[in-house]
Amino acid sequence: MRIIGHIDHPTLKITVFKMDNKLSVKFETGLYEQTFKFRESNELSEFATMQTLVDERLVGEVLENFGRMHRAKNEALMRFLPKGEAEFEEII
Repeated sequence: MRIIGHIDHPTLKITVFKMDNKLSVKFETGLYEQTFKFRESNELSEFATMQTLVDERLVGEVLENFGRMHRAKNEALMRFLPKGEAEFEEII
């Protein structure tokens, strides 16, 4: 797998990869990441086409997914940790 480019965004790191007959675009923020894989075709074969594919609507949906991921992680931690342990220690 090799990196073929980065797409600029103010809050996300967006990296485009190419391997065999697939293109992947990975979105990263903080502790979370999402990757979308696409089969290479005549229409979808290079970095420039991936830049067009990663439009405002897709980025918006990715950001919504990150919000859901964050909530799911926090809810799982709250179920896992004993009551009260999720709170911070009192510092004097």
